[in-house]
Amino acid sequence: MENVKQLQAAIFNASKIVFLTGAGVSVPSGIPDYRSKDGLYKGYQNPEYLLSATCLKREPELFYDFVTKNMYYPKAKPNGIHLKMAELERDKAITIITQNIDGLHEKAGSKKVIDFHGNLYDCYCQNCGAAIPAAEYLKSRIHAQCGGEVRPNVVLYGEGISEEPISGAVFAVQTADLIVIVGTSFQVSPFCNLIEYRNNQAAIFAVNKEALRIAAPVEMIQADALRVFESL
Repeated sequence: MENVKQLQAAIFNASKIVFLTGAGVSVPSGIPDYRSKDGLYKGYQNPEYLLSATCLKREPELFYDFVTKNMYYPKAKPNGIHLKMAELERDKAITIITQNIDGLHEKAGSKKVIDFHGNLYDCYCQNCGAAIPAAEYLKSRIHAQCGGEVRPNVVLYGEGISEEPISGAVFAVQTADLIVIVGTSFQVSPFCNLIEYRNNQAAIFAVNKEALRIAAPVEMIQADALRVFESL
C-alpha cells in the first residue's frame, strides 16, 4: 500500500512523533473495545452509568462488580502495535498519548506515555490516599488498613481530566512534526480536540479500520492497524 510506504518515510524523517492511540490498539491483545457488537458494553442497558463517578459514590458494590469483571485483563500482552511504537522510541523522540487504561504501552517498554484517561493498575484508597496494588483491589474494594473505598485512578463519566495529562499532551502535540492517530474513532472530547494544538507544518496520518472525520489535512490509512504496524 502506497500510503503505508508514505507513513514509513514520514516516521523515518520525523524528529518528534506523537502517537494518539485508542481502543483499537488493544483489541489484538484480547481486550475488547467499548461499543462494537462484541464490545465491553454488550448486554448492558446503561454501561456509562456503571462507569460513572455517580455509580461509584451511590452504588460502590455495583461499580466494583462491573469494573473488576469486565475491565481488567492482567494476562494481556502487548501486541505488534505496542511493540513497534516502543521499538521506534529507541531512535526517535516519541510521545504516546493514549485513551487506553490497560497499561500495555508501558508493558511494551515505552517510556514516554501519557495515560490521558488514567490507568486501571494505578489504584488508591479514597479515604487515606494510600497507593493500593491492583492485585489487592481485585480481591477487595475495601482498604484493609483504614476501611476506605479503593478505586482505580481512571477518569469516570462525570469526572474531568486533570491538568497534568492535558498540559503534557498539548505540549507534545504542539512540538511534534508527525502525528499518527491509531485505532480510535477520534470522537471523544477532549482527546479528539488535541489535534487543534498541532503545528501547522506537522504531517498527520490516521490508521483505523473505519475512515475518520478530522478537521485537519490527514493521510488516511483505512486498514487493520496491527498489519500496518507489523509491516513498518
